[in-house]
Amino acid sequence: MPIGSSLVTLILFIVILVAIVKTIRVVPQQRAWIVERLGRFHAVLQPGLNFVVPLVDRVAYRHDLREIPLDVPPQVCITKDNTQLQVDGILYFQVTDARLASYGSTNYVLAITQLAQTTLRSVIGRMELDRTFEERDQINAAVVSALDAAAPSWGVKVLRYEIKDLTPPAEILRAMQAQITAEREKRAVIATSEGKRQEQINLAEGARAAAIAQSEGEKQAEINQAQGQATATLVKAEATAKAIRQVAESIGAEGGMQAVNLRVAEQYIEQFGNLARTNNTLILPANVTDVAGLIATAMSVVRSPAPPASAPARA
Repeated sequence: MPIGSSLVTLILFIVILVAIVKTIRVVPQQRAWIVERLGRFHAVLQPGLNFVVPLVDRVAYRHDLREIPLDVPPQVCITKDNTQLQVDGILYFQVTDARLASYGSTNYVLAITQLAQTTLRSVIGRMELDRTFEERDQINAAVVSALDAAAPSWGVKVLRYEIKDLTPPAEILRAMQAQITAEREKRAVIATSEGKRQEQINLAEGARAAAIAQSEGEKQAEINQAQGQATATLVKAEATAKAIRQVAESIGAEGGMQAVNLRVAEQYIEQFGNLARTNNTLILPANVTDVAGLIATAMSVVRSPAPPASAPARA
């Protein structure tokens, strides 16, 4: 075979091989490729094996269909109370329509970033500085809502926006720190005063309870003492009555009167003798020698019955 024919065959084989390679397109998972035919949109290549016409079709755009985090550059916003606030955030979006993402905007990433920044400045401009720290969720929702209204025409879906940092000026930070310190000191003073107040209340309630308990104890002690005295008096009275009954029974028995006469005479003589020994002044009966008469008088009192409780008086 001549050398020229071999060379032509080799060139033809290489051309065919290149054409085959150019015809086959393998698209990865979660990717979308835009194919243009002779400069016009032709098709969207789905993940897997695809075929195109060499020299006629070309892959013009390649899109990632996964969720993409986009760092929004920091910017300075002016709050409603004219305070500068530097805001840094991050945006999460996803390409939902590869054709619109290719032809709806020249740069949808730049468009999303700029719209997020302008919306953020507008939302923060309607808030005071203190509210911006408290209502981050509201700011995030406002940014996402504004982007959702414009992003569909770019073939993009904005999933969420998160504020990473809010940085006020150094003077504002120092003022806020001083305010926080003063507020904490105020709470500490209030807590201390409340503790002292509660302590005084507890002490007063304890003293009141102790006084009540002491008075109840003293009352019970007096009641117990009175009951004891009453019981003792009753016991003594019963013992005295019993003794009197026994004496009366003894007097009424045989020989009882003679025993009484003897006992009276003994006590009379004993007491008379004690009186004579212990006192300088003597009180003597009219008839000292008539001891029998004195005893007879005492015995007449013992023998005489007690007068009735209410005897009628006679004129």
